[in-house]
Amino acid sequence: MLEGKAVIGETDMLKTMQQDALDLASKALDFFDVTEAIEIARFIKKEFDRMHGPGWQCIVGTDFGSFVTHCCGCFIYFCLGNLAILLFRGSAAPEAHENQFSALEAAKAKA
Repeated sequence: MLEGKAVIGETDMLKTMQQDALDLASKALDFFDVTEAIEIARFIKKEFDRMHGPGWQCIVGTDFGSFVTHCCGCFIYFCLGNLAILLFRGSAAPEAHENQFSALEAAKAKA
């Protein structure tokens, strides 16, 4: 529906994960009307959980604010038309994920 019109506002994801998020959002819009924000969010979250492990959160809408704590390398905010999508893996304590930071840096160095 809105394929090719994604505008990334903020992200710290690797390019491959970014593309997964954009592809899933586009696919969700093939299945659901743009007014079905909860269904779109549910679809993207469940598919990201399946592809990249559990713990993902997804917020979809046309007008919302947010302030979240997320795991390093696990955040993207983008728009498809006037629909905004925030996808992230939550984190209660960033210092608890030091091993993940090392893994992300190693992956970035290879890319």
